[in-house]
Amino acid sequence: MRRPVPSVLSPALPRCAAWCGRTFAPLPAALARWRCAAAGQARRRQPRGAAERGWLRRELQKMAAAGAEAVVAEEEEEKRLPEGDPESGGDSEDEGDSDSSGDGEDEEKENEAEIQRLEEQLSINAFDYNCHLDLIKLLRQEGELVKLRRARQKMSELFPLTEEIWLDWLKDEIKMASESSEREKVYELFERAVKDYICPEIWLEYAQYSIGGIGQEGGIERVRSIFERALTAVGLHVTKGTALWEAYREFENAILETAQPAPGSVPSPEQQQMLCSQLEKIHTLFRRQLGIPLLDMETSYAEYEEWSEDPIPETTVKNYKKALQQLEKCKPYEEALLGAETPKLAEYQAYIDFEMKAGDPARIQLIYERALAENCLVPDLWARYNQYLDRQLKVKELVLSAHDRAVRNCPWTVGLWIRYLLAMERHRVDHSIISEMFEKALNAGFIQATDYVEIWQAYLDYLRRRVDFTQDSSKELEELRSAFARAVEYLKQEVEERFSESGDPSCTIMQNWARVEARLCNNMQKARELWDNIMTKGNAKYANMWLEYYNLERAHGDTQHCRKALHRAVQCTSDYPEHVCEVLLTLERIEGTLEDWDAAVQKTENRLARVNEQRAKAAEKEAALAKLEEEKAEQRKQARAEKKASKKAKKARTGEKRKADDDDEGEWGQEEEEQPSKRHKGDGLLEEDMEVEMGLFGRSGPEKPDRPANQKEKATTSRKDIPKVLHDSSKDNVTVFVSNLSYNMAEPEVKLKELFESCGEVAEIRPVFSNKGTFRGYCYVEFKEEKSALQALALDRQAVEGRPMFVSPCVDKNKHPDFKVFRYSTTLEKHKLFISGLPFSCTKEELEDVCKAHGNVKDIRLVTNRAGKPKGLAYVEYENEAQASQAVLKMDGLTVKEHVIKVMISNPPLRKLPDKAEAGRASQFAVPRQVYGARGKGRTQLSMVPRALQRQGNPVAKAENGMVQNSAAASSAPPEEPKKMSNADFAKMLLKK
Repeated sequence: MRRPVPSVLSPALPRCAAWCGRTFAPLPAALARWRCAAAGQARRRQPRGAAERGWLRRELQKMAAAGAEAVVAEEEEEKRLPEGDPESGGDSEDEGDSDSSGDGEDEEKENEAEIQRLEEQLSINAFDYNCHLDLIKLLRQEGELVKLRRARQKMSELFPLTEEIWLDWLKDEIKMASESSEREKVYELFERAVKDYICPEIWLEYAQYSIGGIGQEGGIERVRSIFERALTAVGLHVTKGTALWEAYREFENAILETAQPAPGSVPSPEQQQMLCSQLEKIHTLFRRQLGIPLLDMETSYAEYEEWSEDPIPETTVKNYKKALQQLEKCKPYEEALLGAETPKLAEYQAYIDFEMKAGDPARIQLIYERALAENCLVPDLWARYNQYLDRQLKVKELVLSAHDRAVRNCPWTVGLWIRYLLAMERHRVDHSIISEMFEKALNAGFIQATDYVEIWQAYLDYLRRRVDFTQDSSKELEELRSAFARAVEYLKQEVEERFSESGDPSCTIMQNWARVEARLCNNMQKARELWDNIMTKGNAKYANMWLEYYNLERAHGDTQHCRKALHRAVQCTSDYPEHVCEVLLTLERIEGTLEDWDAAVQKTENRLARVNEQRAKAAEKEAALAKLEEEKAEQRKQARAEKKASKKAKKARTGEKRKADDDDEGEWGQEEEEQPSKRHKGDGLLEEDMEVEMGLFGRSGPEKPDRPANQKEKATTSRKDIPKVLHDSSKDNVTVFVSNLSYNMAEPEVKLKELFESCGEVAEIRPVFSNKGTFRGYCYVEFKEEKSALQALALDRQAVEGRPMFVSPCVDKNKHPDFKVFRYSTTLEKHKLFISGLPFSCTKEELEDVCKAHGNVKDIRLVTNRAGKPKGLAYVEYENEAQASQAVLKMDGLTVKEHVIKVMISNPPLRKLPDKAEAGRASQFAVPRQVYGARGKGRTQLSMVPRALQRQGNPVAKAENGMVQNSAAASSAPPEEPKKMSNADFAKMLLKK
C-alpha cells in the first residue's frame, strides 16, 4: 500500500480550512486537518490507515447535507461574537472609562474629515497614487466596507495593484462572501488579481479558496483548472514554483484517500478504474515537476521514490538530471538577485540575457514578469518585454494584456501608448476600443509637448490605414479628415496653453494631411490650402518647407503651380535662397519658355543681390561690434597700466619698498619670483590696499596711521612659524582639496580636523596662507587611508561658518584637463524637478513639506551662491517619473510665502565651452586654459588647483604689442609708456615681413 505524500506546504495553507468550511464542512474539514498537521498546527491526531479512508468516504457522502447547516451555524456564531478579539468576550468595551470613549469619538471625527479631504483631492486629480492608498487605509480602519470597495475599484481601474493590496482586498471580500453569487464575485476578483503582476502567493490563495467550492457541480474540475493555470503562470518560478506543485499534489492525494474502498470490501471495476486514474494523476504531477529546474528538487525526487511502489521510469530520471544541470546554471543569477538591492535592474537584465540565449519562450516570459513585478515603473523594461511578445510569441491575449499593464504602470511614456495602439491594430481589435484607448492616452499627462504630436500621429496613421481610397467618399475617410482637423486644433489650444508651445513648429501633422489629400484623395485644392496655412505659421522663411511643397506640386499638381510656388519661395526664403533660385532656374530650363526663363533669371539675380547686400551689412555690423570690443579691451588694458603706474608712483613718493617675505618660496616651498598678492574681497581686504583703491577712484580718503612695527613683525613671524611641506603628488589618492572657506576662520587646522575626523584618521591638514599670513580660504586634507578620502567627499557643500564648503579630489587639472568638478547631472532627469521663484527664506524642511504630498521625496537641494546665500532655486528628486510628473501638474504656479513658483522637469540647458581670451588681454600665467565640461564654469564652481601651483618657475615677461621683451632689460630699464598700435599698424607690420 502506498504511503501518503508528506506535506511540506507553508504555514499559510491552513487558512483554506476556514474558506472550505463555509460551504462544504466535512471534506474540507478533513483537508484542513491534513494541512494543519503538515504545517505543525494540528489540534488533534488524525485517523490512520483503513479507518481514515472509511471516515473520509463517509464524510464525502454527507457533504451536500451538512454544507448548508455549517454555513448558517458559522454565520450565527460570527454575529454573536463582538468586534475585536474573539477571545476577549463582550464585556471589554464596558470596562473602559469615559475618557477613552471620548478619545475614540475625536479620532473618528478626525478620520471622517481626512476621508472627506482625500475624496475631494481625488476628484481633482484621480491619478494621485498615494492619495488612493491613504484613503483605502482609513476606510478599512473605519470599517466603511461599501466605500472601501468603491475606493479599491476606482484605484484598480487606474493602476495595477500590488500583491499586498490585492491580498487585503481578497481577504475582506472572502469574509463577506457566504452566498453562491458572492463567491462568484470573489472568483472574478481573483481573476483580476492574477492579471496585474506575476504573483505565486495570489495563485496559491486562489487555488485554496476554490477548494471551498469542491462540493458544487464540477467543483473538483474547477480546482484542477485553477491549479493548471497557476502552474502555467508561475510553475517555472525557480524559487517559488515548488509550493504550487506540492499543493496540487497534496490536493490530488486527498482525493485519492477519499476514493479508497471500505476495509474488507472488494472495489468495483468503476472504483478500481477511478483509483488507477487518480494514481496516474499523481504520478504525472511528480514527473512534470521533476522535469523543471526548481530549488530543493532533490527532496521532491526523494518523496517520489518513497511514494511510488514501482521504480521511477528512465525517462523521468533523465529529465530530472537535465533539470538539475539547468538549475546549476540558473543558481548564480538567483543568488545575485537574492543578494542585490532594489531595483536589481542589472541582475535581472543579466538573467534575461541568459534566458534569451537559451531560447525557451516560457522561461523568458517568466523572468520578464519577475523583473517587472519589482520594477513596474521602468518604461524601458516594459518596452523590451512588449517588443519580445510582439515579435516572438504573438499571442493576442498575452500581448494585449502586457501592453495594457505597461500603460497603466507608466502612463507618462508616449512610446508605450503608441506600441499599444499598434498591437491592438495588429490583432484586429474593434475600432471603438482603439479609439477609447487613444482618448485615455490623451489624458495620461505627458511631460513634453512633442509627446502629444507623436500620439496624434500614431492614431492618424491607424485611421489612414482603415480608409479604402478607391472609393470617392466613405465614413472612414470623413473620420480621418475630422481627426486631422481635431489634432491641429488640439495642439493649438490644449497643448500650447499648457506648454507654451504646440510641439509641432514645422506642422508635420498638416504636412501629412496635405500629402494624404494630394496623393490618396487626388484633392490638390485642399492640399494647397493646407500648405498656405503651414506657410503662414512662420515657415515661409525656410527653404526646405518650400521645396517640400514644390515636390508635392511636381508629383500631383501642374507646372503653373510649381512655378508660382518657387517664385514665392525666392521672395520669402532667408536661410538658403541660392538653393531655391537654382531649383527655379532648373525648372525653367526644362519646361519654361524664353519669357519664363528671362523672368526667372531677373527675379533670382535681384533676390541674390539683395541677399548679398544684407549679408554685407550684417558682416559690417559684426565687424563694428568686434572693433568696439577690441577698443574696450584696449581701454581696459590701458586702465590697468595706468593703475599700476599710479600705484608705483605713490610707493615711490612715500619711500616705501615692498620686501620679500620668506613665503616668496611659494605654497610648497618652491622658489619663484615675487608675484603681487591678490587682495581678498570682503573678509580679507587689507587697510593699505583699501587706501590705494580709494585713491584710484579720485577719492582721497583720510590718512591712516602706519601699522605698528611689532604688529607687522608678529604677522610675519606667525607666517614663518608655519612649516613648509612639499606636495607629494603620489598622495593625491589620500588627499582632498577643501575650498570656499571663510578667510576669517581662526585656526583652520583645528576646526577642519574636528570636521574630517569622522571620515577617518587625518594625517595632516595643510591650510594655504598668503604672503602676509592671512588664510586664503582653502587647504589640503591628507588621510591615512584612501577610503577615508573617498568618504570625505560626502561632506561636499556642507555649511561651515555660514558658507558651503567645497570638497573635491586632489587632481592637478594641468595634467588632467578633462576632470569635471561639477558633480550634478546636466542632462534630462525625468524623476527630478527644477523649482524656481522660491522665497529666499524658504528652508529645506518647508519645501519638503510641500513636495512630499505628491510622492516620496528622495533628495532636495537648495541652490546657493559661494557665500551660502540662497538663490531661490531648488532641485527635488522623486522615486520615479510618475511622481515627478504628478508634482509638476500640481505644484507649477503654486504660491509659497507670497511667491509664485515655477516647476518643471530638470533639463539644464547646455552651456558652450569658453571661447578664446579677449583680444589684447595678456595671460598672467602661462598655463593651459581649464576645461569645465559641457556646462562651462558656473558661478559656484572653483578651480581645484591653487594659483600658486599654476605659476611657473621662470615667468615670462609681459609682451607688448606682440613682441616679447628681454627680462633683464626690462628689469633694468626704467618704465616707459608703451607705444600704442592700431589694427592697421599690425597689418603693415605683417606685410613688411
